[in-house]
Amino acid sequence: MKKYFEVTLEKESLIFSAAHFITFGEQELICEAIHGHNYRVACEVRGTLDQHACVIDFIWLRDRLQQLTARLDHHVLLPQHHAQISVREIDEHVEVQFEQRRWVFPAEEVVLLPIENTTAERLAEWMGEQILDEIQKLGSTQLSQLRLGVDENEGQWAWCCWENID
Repeated sequence: MKKYFEVTLEKESLIFSAAHFITFGEQELICEAIHGHNYRVACEVRGTLDQHACVIDFIWLRDRLQQLTARLDHHVLLPQHHAQISVREIDEHVEVQFEQRRWVFPAEEVVLLPIENTTAERLAEWMGEQILDEIQKLGSTQLSQLRLGVDENEGQWAWCCWENID
């Protein structure tokens, strides 16, 4: 029998407010109106214990997640890799176009994300990958799983999970 430990980090400080819109639909692509959410973030890490009897340092993980949420807070989140949404940086502005609709935002109020749609699932994936990059820099070898969740509407969670991350 294999034993492992798991820690969960879900704190009031891991919240960000941001605007976005997504596209969806099979037969006809629908583009939502720009709207906002008060997103919440949670992270679960599984593994064996390190030399200090910890799976991961809670403070280190909290600080990394707070850096990510601060980066997104009070910004418009835009996808860089959407097939039908054009995003261009022009001087100090970001111009976005979907079919006949066009938006222009001040560049300092936008976060361009290397994803194809700003769904909660893709936000969870992007945030989790940022955490995994930081974990790999630490050289941690006892971790086996990471789960990162983004809640966009008080109980509407999307999770992205990685296994065998050691």
